Amino acid sequence: MTGDDPGPLIRLFGLTGGRARPQGEMFDLVAIVTTVGGSYEPADLIPEHRAVLWLCRRPTPVADVAAHLKLPINITRVILGDLRREGLVTIERPRPVAQTIDERIYREVLHGLRSL
Repeated sequence: MTGDDPGPLIRLFGLTGGRARPQGEMFDLVAIVTTVGGSYEPADLIPEHRAVLWLCRRPTPVADVAAHLKLPINITRVILGDLRREGLVTIERPRPVAQTIDERIYREVLHGLRSL
């Protein structure tokens, strides 16, 4: 680290404005982040915000966003919370696939039994 480099902790503090938790509803590592068509000026966003908006054009789990940004998960959550508050991303719990499959199977079995 050089004399001009404030170090990674100062940089992380600056990214979040000293916040360690996102504002609003909490979300976990498997929550799905998707960019929405909000209006914004790219020049008004920090590079991490622009990176998230580009990455999440397709639904992306929070854990993958953190890995792509190479940032700790709590910092990533604050960044995502800010983008959500600005209406630039949605963050949703993943839909349980197993229930959808089970329900479909049950309907097929019921249909099969009725046709007997």
